[in-house]
Amino acid sequence: MDKIRRICLWSGPRNISTALMYSFAQRDDTKVFDEPLYAYYLKNHPEAHKYHPGSEEILKSLENNGDVVVSMMLNNQDKPVLFFKHMTHHLYGLDREFMKSTINIILTRDPIDMLPSFDKVIKNPSLNDVGYAQHVKLINYYEKNNIKFTVLDSKRVLKNPKETLQKLCEFAEIPFDNNMLSWEPQERSEDGVWAKFWYKSVHESSGFMSYKPKEETFPEHLKPLLAECQHFYQRLKRYAL
Repeated sequence: MDKIRRICLWSGPRNISTALMYSFAQRDDTKVFDEPLYAYYLKNHPEAHKYHPGSEEILKSLENNGDVVVSMMLNNQDKPVLFFKHMTHHLYGLDREFMKSTINIILTRDPIDMLPSFDKVIKNPSLNDVGYAQHVKLINYYEKNNIKFTVLDSKRVLKNPKETLQKLCEFAEIPFDNNMLSWEPQERSEDGVWAKFWYKSVHESSGFMSYKPKEETFPEHLKPLLAECQHFYQRLKRYAL
């Protein structure tokens, strides 16, 4: 590999972003980073700071300056492949010019599955909390600036992990590695300090879990937000691998 591949995964919350981070961490040629812009987001978004679990601990554990984080992403040379797991809303006003130098992957999930899961940790979320509108804005930015990108749909990954990851590696111009399909059920040293609030199921997993539709009734109070999200999700699906 003649140059470092800097992969940015731009995810919404309660997706399979942590499982994908664990998947890439199985590669000998790869170093992973867990949401390095989280503290920047909390510092600059006072409302989110109030209701995100562990906010103060997160602010103390990570660089708070977004420009410093971006510089680290663009200059780190620890491994041939660098995998940065991000939440799209963590961009929060950052200059997106750096994305011309990264491999950009948008990760989405059917809001019918995602919203009830998110609501169990952060009650009564808003459209700004869940990422769908920000994802479509990213697509508009990429297309306007001729920036290459792709979209992953969690459901497709879970239904056929190997085929989808092969396509993803081809997009990123890196060889597929079968080790990406499984891992030891445990915490990782790269986990952010927020893992105790969000990562229980991943810590108990040994690979991508099979997709299972939600069986419980969709919460009535989330239906207006679902209608908003579906509009954006339908566009995202059109780009998915």
